[in-house]
Amino acid sequence: MMDQSLVDYFDSLDSIDPMDLSESALMQNYGKAALCLVRGNGAWVYDSDGKAYLDFLSGIAVASLGHAHPKIAAAIALQADRLIHVSNIFANEVGPKVAAMLNRLILMGYPEESNGRVIFSNSGAEANEAAIKLARKYGLESKRHHIIATVGSFHGRTMGALSATGQKSKQTSFEPLLPGFTHVEWNDVSAIEAAITDETVAVMLEPIQGERGVVDPSPGYIEEVRKLCSSRGLLLIMDEVQTGLGRTGAWFAFQHHSILPDIVTIAKALGSGMPIGACWARDSVARAFTAGDHGSTFGGQPLAASAALATIREMIEIDAPNRAQELGERIVKNLDGNPEILRISGSGLLRGLNLMRPVAKQVVEIAMGKGLILNAIGDSVIRLAPPLIVSSSQIDSACDLISASLGEAQ
Repeated sequence: MMDQSLVDYFDSLDSIDPMDLSESALMQNYGKAALCLVRGNGAWVYDSDGKAYLDFLSGIAVASLGHAHPKIAAAIALQADRLIHVSNIFANEVGPKVAAMLNRLILMGYPEESNGRVIFSNSGAEANEAAIKLARKYGLESKRHHIIATVGSFHGRTMGALSATGQKSKQTSFEPLLPGFTHVEWNDVSAIEAAITDETVAVMLEPIQGERGVVDPSPGYIEEVRKLCSSRGLLLIMDEVQTGLGRTGAWFAFQHHSILPDIVTIAKALGSGMPIGACWARDSVARAFTAGDHGSTFGGQPLAASAALATIREMIEIDAPNRAQELGERIVKNLDGNPEILRISGSGLLRGLNLMRPVAKQVVEIAMGKGLILNAIGDSVIRLAPPLIVSSSQIDSACDLISASLGEAQ
């Protein structure tokens, strides 16, 4: 017999303010929410009071095609009506197509590289976990497991990805971490070389350090790391979770440097908000994984993969990399010379406004009051990651609001 008290409680939830319910029912690991967003359309989102905000964060570079994109929504609805989930014991129609497209996009410019392979996950952290495990399995026969990463890097919050992350503030509460990682200074190839031991199997980098504050690589750094890895027989793992799929003005940010990594991790923009991540590897590396070595119950399931496939198709049709490059240059042109901005870092539509004063959090709050969503990284950097479908006029409006907010900060 149905428990009417449970039905009554279920129905009563609609009468509770969503902000109050978030505070009482959820763990407070994200802190107190500033807004409750209830719907979106393109570059706009709307809160529970109906106020509109121009979204220049895109769910942290996730909603690259904007919110409620009709083609993505249609693909998800169609797939939901056919088949939402199937165990990875079986194949499905959609996931392999996504893998084939990722392989094509990653290998652009490398016709001699005939193939790579993909394993799917549900997030960027899980994609990086797969990369760590794959590198260790690859090095097992030669008894190599050690991975070199960089200070300031961010690879996720699961235990393996957190161990690879080079931010002590995020690690301290969860020690002891997974052993086998060394962190060296960013932009220092000699430090990587000095850290190599007989047990080193890989170097793990972001092409731009996003969570540190959109910190660029110095000229030649990525290329020299690739050469070092090749000469010493090490794998190069490139974490493209935040930078991948057109965001920086190329399909993948490593392509700005004319190199090819051995392993690439992807997530965020891949599903336009549906939870999907991917770890790609050169065929010779991917073959280290054999049946039973790694898996994910939901990884590559048809519903999430349908969003990814539609996302990739739409990004191709709008020429996402070139669009991001052009609009990113418009941001720089609009804000260049602002006396409150020390420099603008990043590439394409991933930008860091490095401020003259430690007022980033205050500026974000002021801008939100004006209807613009930004993101503060620390006290002195504001991150911009608008949707790739943002218009020129929306770029101009956002830059005007940023300038006004900087001027009001105390």
